[in-house]
Amino acid sequence: MAAPTISSLTEHVAHLDAGAHVTALAWLGATAAFALGDGATLLATGADERRVAVHPDGAALVAASDGRRLVTGGDDGRIVAVAGDGTVEEIGDEKGRWIDAIVAGRDGTLAWSAGKRVTARDGKGRLRHFEAPSTAQGLALAPKGYRLAIAHYNAVSLWFPNTDAEPEKLEWKGSHLGVTWSPDARFVVTSMQENALHGWRLSDRRDMRMTGYPAKTRSFSWSHDGNWLATSGADAVIVWPFDKDGPMGRAPRECGVRHAKVSRVAFHPGALVVAAGYEDGCILLIRLTDATELLVRRASVEAQEDATVTALAWDTKGKHLAFGTAGGAAGILTLP
Repeated sequence: MAAPTISSLTEHVAHLDAGAHVTALAWLGATAAFALGDGATLLATGADERRVAVHPDGAALVAASDGRRLVTGGDDGRIVAVAGDGTVEEIGDEKGRWIDAIVAGRDGTLAWSAGKRVTARDGKGRLRHFEAPSTAQGLALAPKGYRLAIAHYNAVSLWFPNTDAEPEKLEWKGSHLGVTWSPDARFVVTSMQENALHGWRLSDRRDMRMTGYPAKTRSFSWSHDGNWLATSGADAVIVWPFDKDGPMGRAPRECGVRHAKVSRVAFHPGALVVAAGYEDGCILLIRLTDATELLVRRASVEAQEDATVTALAWDTKGKHLAFGTAGGAAGILTLP
């Protein structure tokens, strides 16, 4: 039996040359902002493109967006915000220390880490600091309220920056690399050094172990209803169920199976459709309800280290999907 034909959206993609490794991206209204490994940010709106010098002496290592600005942390130790009109504002400076993680909230809150030191900045610009027990590898803001999840060795610390109370610890042995908070605030999930996820159900602190990955999970994305968590790290998108009491005792869905590993995932903001980017440069849209696949970008002929999809982001209306790769290729899909 012949393999099923995958429908294609490739003719609806406008291709860009970012000129450097795309480390992250976000939509700022109608503008796609690409953080680049050469320290610049590429702003693309329709046919208009321009590059803004943000970290002229280094690279943008990590980035986050509050919907109005792309905030990048570089190997120069600076935290810099870029607006859609190209306005640049320095937010902080860790004096040359690499920025390991950064997160931004829609209310103007912001946090970043450099080594063990975590800095939280509220919507009025007031700063608070926390010294983690070890390098703070990942950060996530709670969906409601000013609370921060900090991933580090052997635990996640839950910190209220506007109080003097000691952070609460969710303990599990091992190195926690990244962290995400479920949209309903019921779960905290981390990626780990040993190719697994670990989670906690906050109502009773129950541990949730999610294993079987052949590689580390570097990308998480929650569905708009909060019932599903899509993850990278395998040759398919691994999607865990988080409705009811969470994933324990329930198998994940696997969709978009290919010969290359998934490197980035991004759920559509209003539908059960997940965008999946692969290490060979391929990008698919996958409908969770029936596993229907639509091709956005074909696999690249470049070497894998350049072909890998390193960034994916939907705009708020779910009409446009932007992407970038390690080799500097980029593009914007406009759904017909």
